[in-house]
Amino acid sequence: MKRAAIGFRVHSGWTALVAVSLEKGSPRVLLRERPHLVETFTYEFRQPYHTAEKMPLEKARAFIERVESESRALAGKAVQAAQTKLRDQGHKLTVFSLLLASGKPLPSLDKILASHALIHTADGELFRAALLHAGKSAGLAEFSLKDRDLLAAASKVLKSTPAKLTTQLTSLGKPVGSPWSHDEKFAALAAWLALRLNDKQ
Repeated sequence: MKRAAIGFRVHSGWTALVAVSLEKGSPRVLLRERPHLVETFTYEFRQPYHTAEKMPLEKARAFIERVESESRALAGKAVQAAQTKLRDQGHKLTVFSLLLASGKPLPSLDKILASHALIHTADGELFRAALLHAGKSAGLAEFSLKDRDLLAAASKVLKSTPAKLTTQLTSLGKPVGSPWSHDEKFAALAAWLALRLNDKQ
């Protein structure tokens, strides 16, 4: 079976998911989805730390744990579904790539809830952590890097320029159609880069 990788670019309560393979060294999109990472797709659950900010600490902790558990389950289902769809196309999913924010490690919950900036960061990190757990649980190799570093890293490894890569990524999405936004382009590039680097190991 041919090898494939999936890339994730996370938002509050959902993620762009793009799977790619390499055909004679060039990427091909096999799958493009936007799975939800919360059961109830409302602000309350998509922004869990914002919601928890208004709660007593112990109630906030229980609420965050509930959303974390739910998100892990949904992320696991999304990865398993991708594995199945790719297998049906004759590809084996071997590696996943997760784009990270530029934030530092988060402090304790009470300190997070006391800082609006940390609340924003924590919301994103919760969903990234769920996808990270899902990928590892599925036995996939992990590749992660900061979102802001992706184009520079890809340019170096793929021996291209950011401008050329941007043009190539736009063309890459034409066979699969909309949505093919910046989220899908970066998820695809992350998967492409992960597959190339994993091939070299």
